[in-house]
Amino acid sequence: MNLSTRVMLNRLTQQCAYKRIVTFSTKTAEHVIENQEEQKKEAPPTTPTPPVNRKPIIPANYRFVYPEFLPDPKVEWRNLVREKLERLDMLDRRKQIDLPEFYVGSVLAVTSSDPHAAGKTSRFVGICINRDRCGLRARFILRNVIDHQGMEVVYELYDPTILKIEVLRLEKRLDDSLFYLRDALPEYSTFDENMEAEPLEEGAPVPVNDIKVVLRPRPWLERWERQNLRGVANIDEYLKDKHRQSSAKVQKPWEKYDMMKDYRSSIPEEEQTEIFAEVHTELHALELQRKRNKRKRTFIKPKQLA
Repeated sequence: MNLSTRVMLNRLTQQCAYKRIVTFSTKTAEHVIENQEEQKKEAPPTTPTPPVNRKPIIPANYRFVYPEFLPDPKVEWRNLVREKLERLDMLDRRKQIDLPEFYVGSVLAVTSSDPHAAGKTSRFVGICINRDRCGLRARFILRNVIDHQGMEVVYELYDPTILKIEVLRLEKRLDDSLFYLRDALPEYSTFDENMEAEPLEEGAPVPVNDIKVVLRPRPWLERWERQNLRGVANIDEYLKDKHRQSSAKVQKPWEKYDMMKDYRSSIPEEEQTEIFAEVHTELHALELQRKRNKRKRTFIKPKQLA
């Protein structure tokens, strides 16, 4: 096909092609615009909806349930890289063993591996009298009176030799530490080795045991009159005037108003939120798994009838 024939065909197609005629307007009519403006004017002004106060994702009791995840407040001991690596190791350890919630005053049973024991394991039942340190060095102390002899065992919470931790009685006490049980009557520290667990309803608040122990006569291991203890009943019975005078000299009532001391001895709330936000997902998954395992243990399969 030569050039002249191509030109002729293009002209014929242009002449034969029909034009599309639009029979309606794509623009908005003026009366429609006016009606819309009138409706806007007649409509009552809409009040802005207040923002919804969402609950924080991180529970507020995390700093009491998991105190070991908070670093040491002393600045000279801080190391951000080490703290982050320790938190990862603690989460890995919690995936291997169930570390339940407990407080000072709770009764625990700890089973640990012991190469010198008959069955290569040992189990100790006692009341938790103290929790201290942080990170992988977190530890707690259990006390029990066995054969009229006070026994105390110090456990590291993330020790790989610990096989099982059972909470036999979950409760709190009036004081943060119960070292004064060493000078109290033995009945306040005596617990049966075969003690069974006392169940607590799911979601119920942790009870606070407001019992006040009775101390033995002096001499004591520490000067308990200087520590403002709320869980001791008879300190004044064994105090003399010289004890009261020496106790009054060392009292510092203004410390409760010292905001800088509180700041130096604690972790700021913003940093606590940041730390627990980092580990909340793993801890929440472990809590759900613990609840599922608890339901499985409470279910008793009926026996088949003969």
